[in-house]
Amino acid sequence: MTVSIVEFPVGEDGAAPYGITAGPDGALWFTLVHGAVGRMSTGGEYVTYPLDPPSGQPTVITEGPDGALWFTESKGHRVGRISVDGTVSSVDVGESGPYGITAGPDGAVWFTEMNAGRIGRLEPGGALTAFPLPVEGAYPAAITTGPDGALWFCLNQANAIGRCTTDGEITVHTLPTGAAAPVGIASGADAVWFVEIGAGQVGRITPEGEITEFPLPDRSARPHAIVADPRGGFWFTEWGGNRIGHVDESGRFEHHALPRGSAEPHGITIGSDGAVWAALEIGSLVRLERC
Repeated sequence: MTVSIVEFPVGEDGAAPYGITAGPDGALWFTLVHGAVGRMSTGGEYVTYPLDPPSGQPTVITEGPDGALWFTESKGHRVGRISVDGTVSSVDVGESGPYGITAGPDGAVWFTEMNAGRIGRLEPGGALTAFPLPVEGAYPAAITTGPDGALWFCLNQANAIGRCTTDGEITVHTLPTGAAAPVGIASGADAVWFVEIGAGQVGRITPEGEITEFPLPDRSARPHAIVADPRGGFWFTEWGGNRIGHVDESGRFEHHALPRGSAEPHGITIGSDGAVWAALEIGSLVRLERC
């Protein structure tokens, strides 16, 4: 596969883009760790919306069930909401360290609570529910809605993948590889795929709990986030390898080096233009288009 790569700087030095998602308005929405949410058109024009206070460290962002963008503030212990016109609001979720976030199949927003060891559920109207994990110190990371209508999430320090029904029933599946440290997760047509930042692998788990792992050629690549490719397979960021990777359903990999070294790619999404977009901590977004 041949791709063209274009980089778009955002904000001042140190802005540190982290999470990214495609918005309902056709733009890319992303978080800036220094305390803002950004919006970029597929042509590269962008605007940023500062958060108040700015110290909350916005991390993962997703399109919500209500046509707005929802994001977590891991240090501010808030779940934030920004409408496509830039209006920001937030809900305090206690000293829980929210991180991963996704739109659930039930019309609510679901998120992980790293510090508290819980899976949170937030209704657009503001009602909060929390479901404690059955594992201590699990450090839940990214979360997604799976093909079975349940919520699937990575347990970074428990070396496992979790499943939570919309009623709050939680099941934990331990990974075959020790110290895998799963972090990013995405749903496919019939299974959930995830990346293991500790072991340098991409994994697949079926709704029944059957796990397959695919080792990367470079085990030090530190894969971080993953997204389904509409054309088949999955795209993922390689934080340590300074690349964007692709894996097909059979476990075959391709890798595409980023233009600048030490870019530290984090979040990844598919834009309304069909291109792959990723957030680079170095201070930019990058667009990969298949030629």
